[in-house]
Amino acid sequence: MSDPYERSAEYLDILIAESWEPLAPALADALSNVRARTGAVVDLGAGSGRGVRVICDALPQTPVLAVEPSAAMRAVLLARVHEADELRERVTVVPGDCAGVDWPDGVRAVVALNMIGHLPPGQRRALWGRAARQLAPGGALVFNLAPPFTPVEVERVRTARVVVGELEYEGWASARPTGADEITWRMDYGVLRQGRPLAGASVEYRWWVTTEGALAAEVAEAGLVLRRTGDSGLGLCVLERVSDPASQVG
Repeated sequence: MSDPYERSAEYLDILIAESWEPLAPALADALSNVRARTGAVVDLGAGSGRGVRVICDALPQTPVLAVEPSAAMRAVLLARVHEADELRERVTVVPGDCAGVDWPDGVRAVVALNMIGHLPPGQRRALWGRAARQLAPGGALVFNLAPPFTPVEVERVRTARVVVGELEYEGWASARPTGADEITWRMDYGVLRQGRPLAGASVEYRWWVTTEGALAAEVAEAGLVLRRTGDSGLGLCVLERVSDPASQVG
C-alpha cells in the first residue's frame, strides 16, 4: 500500500502545531477522567508524536504503545520519543495499523486522534469491537470526529502557515466526494521564500465520513456508549463499555 505521508511528513508536524494548542489540554482532561487506573495506553495513528507527549504528561508512569503505519511519520515520532528521557523509558513505537498490531488485554485507554476517517466502515466496526473486548474495566477510547460528516465538496482553503527561519511553510486542503460515505482529500504543501515558491508536495487520500448519530448507533452494537467531551468545536468523543459502572455519566 502506498504511503501518502511519505511526501508530506516533512511538513506535517510543524503545520499541525497550532491545531494541537486546544486539542492537547482537551485530550489531557479526557485521559485524566478515565476511571481505569492500570494498563497501558495505545495511541493509534500516533503520527509525529504530539499526542504521545500529552498522554505521558497526563498519565505519569503509564506505558504507551505508539502505533504508526507510515515509516516517514515514524521517523519523526521516534526522534521525538528518543530525545526525551521520560518518553524513551515509557513509549514503545510500533510499525503497523490498528488492524494488524497486537494490544495487550486490559488497556487503560486507546487514543485515536485524526485517524478514524482513514478506516473503512468494516475496519471501524472492528476497532469498536476490539476496544470493547480489550479495554480494562473503566477504560475508554478517545477519538475525534471532524467535518465533513457527509460526502460533500470542500473548497480549497489554507489550513496552516508557519515561518521557520527565512522560509514560510503552508498547508492547503480540499476534498471531493468519491463514494456514498467517502471523500478524497487533496493536501497541498508549499515552501516559500519572500512569497516565491521553493518546494512543495501534493498528496491525496481516501477518508470515510459519518455522522455522530450514526457512530453512536454503530458503537452501541459493540456494547459501547459514546459521549462528547471538551469544546464542541474539537469533536472529541469518549467511548466506554455500557457494562462498566458509571459509563453513562457525562
